Amino acid sequence: MTTAADKHYKFINSSTGYCIYYYSLSSALGADEIKAELEKVKAQVATQNALMINTVYWEEIKDDQPAG
Repeated sequence: MTTAADKHYKFINSSTGYCIYYYSLSSALGADEIKAELEKVKAQVATQNALMINTVYWEEIKDDQPAG
């Protein structure tokens, strides 16, 4: 059985520039489904970290990016 590759994201506090959460999704999801899920997780991350939602954003982690 083959599984779709995961897409990995990091959620960043724009006030500090620090990554505060990592999340993975199946790449088999459509673009709208991925965006909806990331918006939901963004709200959860903001709430859990007592941040305003507009200070949190996400970036996809690409394989060619250096770790760190």
